[in-house]
Amino acid sequence: MNSILAPTAVGIDGNLFGVALRSGIHRVILEQDNLNKINVFPVADGDTGTNLSLSLSSSLGILANTSSSQLDKLLVSVADALLDGARGNSGAIMAQFFQGVSDAAESLTEFTSESFARAVTTGSTYAHDAIAEPQQGTILSVISAFATALHAEATKSADQKLVVIIESALAVANAALDKTREQLDVLRKAGVVDAGAKGFVVMIEGMSEFLSHGNETEKPDIADLLASASADQTAGVEADLEFRFCTECMINGVDIDRRKLREALSGIGNSLVIAGSKAKAKVHVHVDDPGDVYEIAQSFGVVSAQKADDMLQQQHSSHQSRSKFAVITDSAADISDEEIEQLDIHVVPLRIQFGDRGYLDKIGISPTQFFEMQRTSPQPPTTSQPAPGDFRRQFQFLASHYPEVIAVSLTGTVSGTLQAAEAAAERLTSSGKVRVIDSLNASNGQGLVAVYAAECAQAGMDADSTIKALQDIRRHTRSFAFVDDLSFAVRGGRVPGYVKKIADFLKVTPVLVSTADGRIKAGGIVAGRRDPLPGFARFVARRMPGQEPMRVSIGHALCEQKARRLKDLLQQAIPEIRHTTICELGSALGVHAGAGALVVGLQPDRPPKRL
Repeated sequence: MNSILAPTAVGIDGNLFGVALRSGIHRVILEQDNLNKINVFPVADGDTGTNLSLSLSSSLGILANTSSSQLDKLLVSVADALLDGARGNSGAIMAQFFQGVSDAAESLTEFTSESFARAVTTGSTYAHDAIAEPQQGTILSVISAFATALHAEATKSADQKLVVIIESALAVANAALDKTREQLDVLRKAGVVDAGAKGFVVMIEGMSEFLSHGNETEKPDIADLLASASADQTAGVEADLEFRFCTECMINGVDIDRRKLREALSGIGNSLVIAGSKAKAKVHVHVDDPGDVYEIAQSFGVVSAQKADDMLQQQHSSHQSRSKFAVITDSAADISDEEIEQLDIHVVPLRIQFGDRGYLDKIGISPTQFFEMQRTSPQPPTTSQPAPGDFRRQFQFLASHYPEVIAVSLTGTVSGTLQAAEAAAERLTSSGKVRVIDSLNASNGQGLVAVYAAECAQAGMDADSTIKALQDIRRHTRSFAFVDDLSFAVRGGRVPGYVKKIADFLKVTPVLVSTADGRIKAGGIVAGRRDPLPGFARFVARRMPGQEPMRVSIGHALCEQKARRLKDLLQQAIPEIRHTTICELGSALGVHAGAGALVVGLQPDRPPKRL
């Protein structure tokens, strides 16, 4: 508890306001699970509490020590941090609200009743202006009610104490919150108030408690929160989504015209929020193709911090799945879309760069688009591992809806993806709720390990027994990459030019293989260029791990017919094959292999029920 403020104080300086805001943010984090449960608008995906917590937490570093902070400078820093950290619809609105509060507090050393009311009113205006189609019964209604009540109380008397008018306005905000239950049909049917609006009221309650009584809400232990998070279903029912991806990005530029940006984006999706200033704008919008958003944004400035969450999958997780753990992997794993959806596998995208343009793998750019751009781009593409923040956001959402999370990573011998996932899991919780396992594979081999983990979840296995099963199955899972054209590997610097010349001269095709310890190396060659597929099928068959029934996953880079023929050849060469899937090859290996490449993942077919 902190009791440095006398309840009789008339004004609030930067120090006291910072502590009060910190207290309010801590209270929102404590309410994260409850906010997720009542999240039914605009999409019932159960992540409003998580998004608000992540968004507001981005300012806690600034608020950790406010003893020498001037009010106006503090608010500028807070607004900037919130803009950078904004997540989701409510997070973006909250960031823009504080941008307005900051702009109205320019040159102020303290808030009086009148200046605070004016700042909150400006924040309310900014928040409304950020929304393409504002609706009553949302966080906007409650912010507006709070601002109106503050103004009414502040005008009653020039020496009205700020702590008193905040308490009075908070009562009005709570009444407005209760009213949201009847203002939107989706809230009335679910019998809940708006989650974003509730988050705003919770924050003000935490601030008011400190300002009135000196009781600061202590910073909660995120690990403890996740460990105690309930797996209860989100309120309401699953609904058809008009658009699938919750898409965000940051734009840095000079004199960004947010009106024109809003007009350009409003026709491709809904739930559009544009927060920020002329120099930096945060975009949040629901669309079917995130790539369209990034393409439009690039015409207004430099685009960064791209994010796209699959709301359909999140909604499914919030409402239906009662598995003992969630399964997540990175997009280096090549898995068919049908398996991802049927087995509820979550995916963190790698990042792809073509010159100065960035994309989210398999979300902002499809495999077909990637290989076409690879063929025509004057600059070779590069890929980079997801940032720890990309993992952390997904981990936190899943950990708030499942008892545990298992992350299946690209082999740690070829990328830092495993380390990024482990770092995110360690920062998120020390309770072991998020478990990261090295697949010891790449591409379709990694995909088979992730699919097996998801099958264990559907079979009702717990995380401990699944980890043991994965540690065994990964040692018997192999990946084989047939690189038809070494030009892209040479262009990207992965293979010396002379190796391609030798392969071309000898008319052989190199094959990359995964090893039991997770290394990816040259495993041999297939002779003949006229029809090398039968030779590749025999190559794989000779290296089959064991004689038990097998499952096969084939990835192709714009050569589906070749993949189907290879499937037939493998079934002839390996009688033990019981199950085969075909999918498009992604960019993680495709950046080095190019169009025409084929990958085979081979794994013992061991249904979890047999364990």
